[in-house]
Amino acid sequence: MAHTIENKKPLLTRVRRIRGQAAALEKALDEGSECSSVLQQIAAIRGAINGLMVEVLEGHLREHLGRDHVSARQRVDDLDEVVSALRSYMK
Repeated sequence: MAHTIENKKPLLTRVRRIRGQAAALEKALDEGSECSSVLQQIAAIRGAINGLMVEVLEGHLREHLGRDHVSARQRVDDLDEVVSALRSYMK
């Protein structure tokens, strides 16, 4: 996936931020923090994951489906791949 390699630094920054948020959630649970704080942290992590998903998905769509040189068969295969990933993500 060339688009993830080209865009590696901001993607890794997002992943590291998510890792920090997950560590903060673990600490909050371990320390018995208020439910509202825990829920807020979970929502923040979910938003960060969604943002990462959109970033990678957009790069994938632009790279694999938005190029003129891609054959019709390859477009169908790539579209099936994206639909499958989205179905898994939305479960």
